[in-house]
Amino acid sequence: MSARQIDAVKPDGARTRLLMAALNVIRAWGYSATTVDELCAAAGVSKGAFFHHFDSKEALAVAAADFWSGTTGALFAGAPYHNHADPLDRVLGYIDFRAALLDGPVESFTCLVGTMVQEAFVASPSIRAACEASIFGHARTLEADIAEAIALYGVPDASAPSLAAFTQAALQGAFILAKAKGSPEAARDAVAHLRRYFAMLFHASDGLAA
Repeated sequence: MSARQIDAVKPDGARTRLLMAALNVIRAWGYSATTVDELCAAAGVSKGAFFHHFDSKEALAVAAADFWSGTTGALFAGAPYHNHADPLDRVLGYIDFRAALLDGPVESFTCLVGTMVQEAFVASPSIRAACEASIFGHARTLEADIAEAIALYGVPDASAPSLAAFTQAALQGAFILAKAKGSPEAARDAVAHLRRYFAMLFHASDGLAA
């Protein structure tokens, strides 16, 4: 989800502005390096307003993970890949949709919860749990289409939950490569390999499933 798409969310008071600021600032600077003062400045609210809504930066991070799930969930729920009749087309369309989002500065398309969990999975069990819920919750939205494709194409020894989780592993890895390179190109290449893997697994060519 890009910074532009996040900014398109209509602010509804200081709490929402802080959550929106967290999505942008933490993705750019990381959770540990982001301060409450920086979040307040980005949101245009006072420190008093921050602590009125959140007990700590950790509490904001947990709420931001939930907010991230809600805002990105709405984006994916309305995406056009759902309109394909063939379930494999829907799965490959999802991957294509993810590839289309890989544009602009790296921090504008990388994942908030993937960023936070890498830093805080030991230090903050509550952040880890919130990130787990977000990542695996999104993966579960793919399971029905993958399961239908498995049945339709007769793919043996394939698990819809495992394949759905694998898409997220590949995407999170793609984001890390993009951060390491400072460019979206490495991420685009990784996502292209992800698409190729699914097409090969289901014995599909681009002519069969676009």
